[in-house]
This record gives sequence, C-alpha cells and structure tokens, in this order.
Amino acid sequence: MFFYSVPKNTKNTKKHPKPQPQFFLDFSFLSSYNNFMKKLIVDKKYNGKKLNKFLFDNIPSLTSNLFYKTLRKKDIKINNKRVNENVNIFEGDEVLVYISDDLLNGNFNLDIFFEDDNILIINKPYNIEVTGVNSLTTYVHKKYSSSFKPMPCHRLDRNTTGLVLFAKNEEALNILLNKFKNHEIEKHYLALVYGIPKQASKKCEAYLFKDTKKSQVYISNSFKKGYQKIITTYSILEKRPDNTCVLDVEIETGKTHQIRAHLAYLGYPIIGDR
Repeated sequence: MFFYSVPKNTKNTKKHPKPQPQFFLDFSFLSSYNNFMKKLIVDKKYNGKKLNKFLFDNIPSLTSNLFYKTLRKKDIKINNKRVNENVNIFEGDEVLVYISDDLLNGNFNLDIFFEDDNILIINKPYNIEVTGVNSLTTYVHKKYSSSFKPMPCHRLDRNTTGLVLFAKNEEALNILLNKFKNHEIEKHYLALVYGIPKQASKKCEAYLFKDTKKSQVYISNSFKKGYQKIITTYSILEKRPDNTCVLDVEIETGKTHQIRAHLAYLGYPIIGDR
C-alpha cells in the first residue's frame, strides 16, 4: 500500500487540480518484498537450540536489540507460524525473518521527495515505523543536526510505503498539525487488492474493534460494545486482467489497520498483506 497527500480545496487556498495518482502507480515494492525476508533452514547443528543463537550465527549483522524488537513485532515465522518468544528450534525447521538490509547494516538512506526551508517530504520504505527506536524519524534526526529536529506531522503503518511530511521548524509544525486536524490536507492511499468492486467508487461505513491482547482487529456492520465507527472511501483507478485492481482509498477515521481490515472485510484484501 502506498500513501500520498494533497492540499484540500479551501476558501483560503488556490484551487488544486485533482491529484494524478497514476504518477505513483509503481508497485515494484511488491516484487522487492522478499528482499526483506530472510529464509533459513535449521540444520542438525542447531537442533534443540534457541532461536537467537541460530539467527545470530546466520545473520552476523543482527543485534540483540533488533532481534528482540523483531520478535515483539512477530516478524519471525517458524514453519509459517509467527513467534514472539525465543523458542527452541529443531532440524528441518523453516525460519522466515522479515527485516530490511538497511536496518541490519545501519546504512539507511533517506529518499527525499521534496524539501525547502519549512518542510521535508520523505518517501518511506516498507518495514520501518515513522517514530520510535530505529525509525524513520531516528534517521532524519541523524541527518539534520539543527537546533530544531524535523518532526513528523502524521504517521504511516510500518508496512505502508509512501510520503511522510516533516516540519523543519516549530511554526511549520504548528501550521501543519492544525491543517491535518482540520482535514485541510487530503490523505490518499493506493492499494493493490484482490478482486474488483462492482461500483467504481463507494463510501463504506462499519465498526472496528481492536483486540490489543491478540494484536488483531475485527470489523462489524453494526455497532457493538467496544467497537468504533470507521468510514472508508475507495475509487477504482485501474482494473487488471488477473482479477486485481488498484484503489485510491481515503479514510475519514484513522483507526488502527482500518484500510487493510475494512477492505478485507469487503472482500478486497490487499495483496502482500500478512
């Protein structure tokens, strides 16, 4: 899934033409998806050993901190099952580790889309968070050593690629945060999904529940206790002969995993969603 944003038409701004998302219709990141995946088979030497011992020996640049962070995020699979503990492994087990070479090697390069004295727009890659330890913001702060460190004005999910807007001074930060709060900046997401909706565009409403213990979200057509209302609008940008299509998605409510969960509930799961 890819994200981009455009200013909304308001009385105090010049009219902007309808955004041309076709410029961004490059889903090559899907073909490079496996570049983040390390596939390892446990040999006899590590039969009954701990997972961390096996990975440290086979991925030399993997640090203890990064290993446990990857575990917490359930980005390690053993025999196609996610694990979040340092379990014992056995000969013949298949271990999949989803982690980028940039994080392993510590040589992350910022893909700067636009920059001036007030704002910085970075094309965020897959498998990195906007804030937190070893996040996009971490690498931005390493590059910019001014008294005011550029700060993100919004967030994207770790597995979503796209444009992230940073403010380079306090005045710009306050203005942009206010515009996001007042919905004066449109946020569009491009999603390549299985299936083709019958309607070219549709505004969909439902209710979402986040189960923090299971790290899962649930969708319901009717209100239930603990569920929050979500509004998702999609438009078909491109239909493909393999029964997939590209959707331009907007969300009026920004709930956790709203797009991926709502589209899957509607019968159009995002390709590559794990």
